[in-house]
Amino acid sequence: MTSFLDLGVPADLAAVLSKDGKTEAFAIQRDTLPDSLAGRDLLGRGRTGSGKTIAFALPLVARLSASPRKGRPGHPRGLVLAPTRELATQIAATIAPLAEAKGLRVTTVFGGVSQRPQETAMRNGVDIVVACPGRLEDLMKQRIVQLDAVEVTVLDEADHMADLGFLPGVTRILTATPAGGQRLLFSATLDRGIDTLARRFLSNAVSHEVDEESVPVGEMTHRVLVVDSTDNKTTLVRDLASGTGRRILFTRTKHQAKKLAKQLTAAGIPSVDLHGNLSQNARERNLSAFSSDPADGGVRVLVATDVAARGVHVDNVDLVVHVDPPMEHKAYLHRSGRTARAGAAGTVVTVVLPEQRRDVKDLLRKAAITAALEPVTTDAVTELVPERAPHVRPAPVQAPQQRQAPKQRPAGGERNSAATPPSRRSRRPRGGQGGQGAQGGATAGARQGGQPRAGQGGRGRGGSQGR
Repeated sequence: MTSFLDLGVPADLAAVLSKDGKTEAFAIQRDTLPDSLAGRDLLGRGRTGSGKTIAFALPLVARLSASPRKGRPGHPRGLVLAPTRELATQIAATIAPLAEAKGLRVTTVFGGVSQRPQETAMRNGVDIVVACPGRLEDLMKQRIVQLDAVEVTVLDEADHMADLGFLPGVTRILTATPAGGQRLLFSATLDRGIDTLARRFLSNAVSHEVDEESVPVGEMTHRVLVVDSTDNKTTLVRDLASGTGRRILFTRTKHQAKKLAKQLTAAGIPSVDLHGNLSQNARERNLSAFSSDPADGGVRVLVATDVAARGVHVDNVDLVVHVDPPMEHKAYLHRSGRTARAGAAGTVVTVVLPEQRRDVKDLLRKAAITAALEPVTTDAVTELVPERAPHVRPAPVQAPQQRQAPKQRPAGGERNSAATPPSRRSRRPRGGQGGQGAQGGATAGARQGGQPRAGQGGRGRGGSQGR
């Protein structure tokens, strides 16, 4: 066992981690912290869920707190770049208690929300900005943010930024930071220009590769279930969603994610969705519902597109279901990485129609995953879902209000012409006064209005992802 104190982490920062139950450093933290705390540039390679956020949050906060330089409004001293708003939010949540222990302020910057709270945060002065490249460049062009005082820059999930086409923006942002600052780059792979980026911006960098991109077999069980029809697939997915633990169901499209969440909720399995069509408030509300204890109104099922495949960390996800197998093996690995995090055990199930068998075999081969294609049996389902959660009856849909019947006018000779002058009568709109009926109803789970909003003021938790 290697403690954070053994690695040179300041005692007050180690105490913050200890309060959260983090006392033993993970492999990537053990390997990188001695170098990063010493101020060296660093290139770290490790799969999602390996503990990279704490590995860069500790040296970031430690160096800034020890620096004699004072912060100025609009001139942050620490910068973390992330590809998606969900990842940015979770990084900020990890950094925040460490920064608070040192009297430092943290904020997030990304698109999809009003930039006014972000402007306010900059005017008030922040030490660390966790940002997606698109919105950060917007604020830089408006001179709301200037990077001339940045002492430590971190790139997290650099390979995913490359996948999303953000590297040109990342290059411009890094160019705007001082050349003498410390730079830490974390990525699962070094392809798609990441190696070029590292050579250009990292100086005398030390490199640490903790583990392979593929998921370690010992922590995660992979099952591939073959169904013979779409109807049987629907039944299987419903069964897999009905367990007592948290589970994430991945679909290929936004429409499918929304539809499936509604169907499960209507079937008594409260579910929320997460995809690119949701507003930031809706994303935060749904993630908060999924992260909350079901006893406190949380839900156990998140139905998501690949927007949740990276950067979404929720503890104790027992099961990941590929309702629609992904197109390529990296997506399979990152989706699967939502379970079996931080050394915990978890199960990944891929649901396969007969015509998908060949593609899924090829997918698993590229991902270096060994799993037999097996038919769906009662025993297999029971193994995966040994206990069912109580079904929740959906909230009833409110009936539309009854339209008011138009007032009956008296017969022609009975109208009091003196009481209603002709000029006023001519301006009266035609037709009855019937009130517009209010259509109601939110189903439980997918539209839980009672769920608290997640997030910190002035931030949201990536352009369409990150812009």
